[in-house]
Amino acid sequence: MASGIPHAMERPHFIGIGGAGMSGIARILAQRGAKVAGSDARESATADALRALGATVHIGHAAEHLADDASCVVVSSAIRADNPELARAAELGVPVVHRSDALAALMRTSRTIAVAGTHGKTTTTSMLAVALTELGLDPSYAIGGDLAGPGTNARHGEGDLFVAEADESDRSFHKYDPDVAVVLNVELDHHANYASMDEIHESFEAFVAKVPAGGTLVVGEHGGARELAARVSGRPDLTVVTVGEDEGADIRIRSITPRGMTSEVTVALPDAGEITFTVSVPGRHYAHNAVAALAAGVRTGLDPAGLAHALTAYTGVGRRLQLTGEAGGVQVVDSYAHHPTEMTADLEAMRAAAGGRRLLVVFQPHLFSRTRELGTEMGRALALADASVVLDIYPAREDPIPGVTSALIIDAARAAGARVTPVHDQGGVPEVVAGMAAPGDLVLTMGAGDVTDLGPRILARLSD
Repeated sequence: MASGIPHAMERPHFIGIGGAGMSGIARILAQRGAKVAGSDARESATADALRALGATVHIGHAAEHLADDASCVVVSSAIRADNPELARAAELGVPVVHRSDALAALMRTSRTIAVAGTHGKTTTTSMLAVALTELGLDPSYAIGGDLAGPGTNARHGEGDLFVAEADESDRSFHKYDPDVAVVLNVELDHHANYASMDEIHESFEAFVAKVPAGGTLVVGEHGGARELAARVSGRPDLTVVTVGEDEGADIRIRSITPRGMTSEVTVALPDAGEITFTVSVPGRHYAHNAVAALAAGVRTGLDPAGLAHALTAYTGVGRRLQLTGEAGGVQVVDSYAHHPTEMTADLEAMRAAAGGRRLLVVFQPHLFSRTRELGTEMGRALALADASVVLDIYPAREDPIPGVTSALIIDAARAAGARVTPVHDQGGVPEVVAGMAAPGDLVLTMGAGDVTDLGPRILARLSD
């Protein structure tokens, strides 16, 4: 058996290997010496990065892509039951492993920090990964986004700490048993899997229940997170640490001062007094994420002042208010926000950073189920922009729902006083934006689908 690899994952085959979560696990396994293979729907920089580590990556899904000697097939919840590689696995008797089980197995021998919440998981996990690396601790990490470029969403380190993003969308975070669990916020989302807030709370309680005796729960200021803390308060073997701007927080945020595209944050800790440090991305929500990361690191025994200084090394993660470029005096920034709360937070952050400049948004709704339940709130959020372009819904893993279209968002946005232009053909977006934008404006491409691909095309058109 290769070092640090469970026997069942010595020759894994990943269906959808290019996905954010799947590619990270594949990367760690490859770095540990596993013979990694897999398939994805299309070529990507992520596929090339995995190939550079020795992985075999096929494009397209076909039964013959699964090698006869594969030790397991790794899948995510997005993989459909009729996938030909799954059928081939059944014929060969190859075990099928969910990606969460694979990640749980990789974390088992480490001290672990798992970051959960409806919003902010990727950023907070990334902040911890960067800070721990800056401190020379050589952590392992698995993140749902790239720190600086393709292939940087995960790493096998020689240190004893493992930081992982814990996904609640399909309840897969129930598989983890972290020493420190972080819950930033708790809201209703992922409507295909959760029917009510009660189900959401029960799911997060199940996640916290996996924290072993003597472990820690770090909770953010969000009301849902504090309700979770109250729900688990009867457990005497769990230390609960609250962070936020409220006076009763265990780690209190004294101030958040915007500095253009950064923020200066001052926090008060029980045994370390006040500490001030810089967060490299704008917005109060990112400052809160950084303080949650600080709290989690302190609970693993790290020096608060040293960790706060190390957090300043974080320079962002792909698609989280990431600057795409500038052309014709117009800056284009990319945002992964797709839930109304995230949209509002990023729009408010960019509005503050804009300093009076106009803010234009190109928004792509993500999932029919989310649009059906939250389309009105999405439209209201867009009223924070000076003007918006709204695209058709990005379906991802879902089939269309009759009557559910981007019109739900557009109508709500217009009712809130927003200026909205619907565009059904993405190919026409650069021309539309070029007709709207003027030197000095900020353009925000926003959504969890392929809207990010429009940023470079908008810049090219603005350069003409």
